[in-house]
Amino acid sequence: MQPMERDRLRLVGAVRRAIEDYAMIEAGDRVAVGLSGGKDSLALLYALSRLRGFPDLPFPFELVALTVDLGFPGTDFSGLEAFCASLGVPFVLERTRIGPIVFDTRKEPNPCALCAKMRRGTLHQAARRLGCRRLALGHTMDDAVETLLLSMFYEGRVHCFEPVSWLSRAHLFQVRPLVLVKEDAIRALAADVGLPVLASPCPAAGTTSRHRVDAMLQAFEADDPHVGERVFAALRRLGIDGWKRPDAERRVPGPS
Repeated sequence: MQPMERDRLRLVGAVRRAIEDYAMIEAGDRVAVGLSGGKDSLALLYALSRLRGFPDLPFPFELVALTVDLGFPGTDFSGLEAFCASLGVPFVLERTRIGPIVFDTRKEPNPCALCAKMRRGTLHQAARRLGCRRLALGHTMDDAVETLLLSMFYEGRVHCFEPVSWLSRAHLFQVRPLVLVKEDAIRALAADVGLPVLASPCPAAGTTSRHRVDAMLQAFEADDPHVGERVFAALRRLGIDGWKRPDAERRVPGPS
């Protein structure tokens, strides 16, 4: 086996382990992947596409890629559509005016919160319309660590998003199968496979508190590459916000 293929399978294996650790997907599920066009969501779609072809998989599932067009002019989604076609995954594009509403109409001084809320609403509605009960997002181990640090630095509390959450109003499970994967593995896959990464058209890109925390974490990891992994291990060990590794009998929350 070639080294590149071994690295690809290692990443797919980490996705499978996260799904099994936290019971993210059940047999017969139709899973919508929130495909933003960033490297993380593209890597997630690639990994899930390969995983569904494993003959020993105890939870066979279907996939659909779901992209929200924020309404910024000149955004070209043809690369995403072609990538999905190469994987045999249906591609659905939801047209919105979220960008102009947030930046031009509302002129939000802190646009990220409103934009995220509106994007989530669009994703939830579209996923349900498409018959999906799971919405998969491309948050990685690094994202979990950054979210934990952000909550401590800026909110004075110990909090992180959950690996699996039941969205009662949307009637959806929200899952994050990349949480055992580090960003450097995603970057390597993006270069190896040639993921069609879509540059963010958002005017606020690269200026958020999250980007500042990311830069801080990278500075620490320049001296010790395992700093982020240790913080993530503490998050799981403490079981914050559902992160404690469940035993084999535990199931995700929500209705039976």
